[in-house]
Amino acid sequence: MRVSFIGAGLQTSRRVPVVLDSADDELVEIVDFGTDQPSKLTGKFGCEWSTDWRRAIEREDVDAVVVCTPPDSHAEISIAAMVNGKHVLCEKPLCRTLPEADNMLKTAINTGRILKCGFNHRHHPAILDAHTRFARGDIGRLISARCTYGICGRPGFEKEWRADPQIAVGGQFAEQGVHAIDLFRWFLGELTEVSCLTSIGYFKSQRLEDNGMALFRSASGAIAMLHSSMTQWKNVFLLEFSGSEGYLTIDGLGATYGTERLLVGKRDFTAPFQDHIIEYRGGDASWRNEWREFKAAITEGREPIGSGYDGREALRLTLAAYESERAKVLIDLGTFGTGS
Repeated sequence: MRVSFIGAGLQTSRRVPVVLDSADDELVEIVDFGTDQPSKLTGKFGCEWSTDWRRAIEREDVDAVVVCTPPDSHAEISIAAMVNGKHVLCEKPLCRTLPEADNMLKTAINTGRILKCGFNHRHHPAILDAHTRFARGDIGRLISARCTYGICGRPGFEKEWRADPQIAVGGQFAEQGVHAIDLFRWFLGELTEVSCLTSIGYFKSQRLEDNGMALFRSASGAIAMLHSSMTQWKNVFLLEFSGSEGYLTIDGLGATYGTERLLVGKRDFTAPFQDHIIEYRGGDASWRNEWREFKAAITEGREPIGSGYDGREALRLTLAAYESERAKVLIDLGTFGTGS
């Protein structure tokens, strides 16, 4: 495919090398907002650049567009790209509102284009392996899940778009926590209830939460707990699934989160505790795996893993969690956001 990137930030710098490493793909252009000079990325990767995303998505020599702008522009750019015949991989969160998400999904259907949400966590080797083991029944019926996902915040964060409630969906709970919420849905199935609390515990110069916790219940009765934090100080990713016959634990995502590992254990009331530990080394493979899935979905004419609908549902659950705190009630997910 011939590919253009809209946005020239961190996510583009992560995703472009995957396109360049693919023998049958070509990087055409990077759109760099807010400047009349090419970004460091365009010089580094040797592609065209512009500041006009509308012209970029109208190009007839481009097959797919990767949207890596802040969330407030995701819907407009993605919809225009699909109308112009482009397949779209849109960064998470899919957009800011459920009506925007619904319009994106309708456009994908009407144009026959593939819309994928940037849930690269589904494509981490340890998480893929864990999902395969769970799906074939290795740990039996799921009872509970927990995810702790935290980073060390940074001075000056209040000046970034992520701290602007007019641009972001929410604070740290939405920014990182949406990955965990998507993974809960992928393993547990549809979620039926949520209760949430958030706080600004340290980064008080900005208006969005630096910590958020939520409890979910699934249709099967399994419960899940999420803590998304910007005050972890030492980065951590820990995702645990407990079943009737054993457990699966994903610890680390590589790089600053530590070596990516999967721990597999079986229930045994009498034997010594023991884990089967698998370490996935060699860098973060999730970006490459996700790109391959995006291309496979296009070739095969099917919905991708981490589809636009998955993005819509993760956004709905995130917004429901915020509503739970605002209203100080347990939210029924069966009715929340279904009429948008």
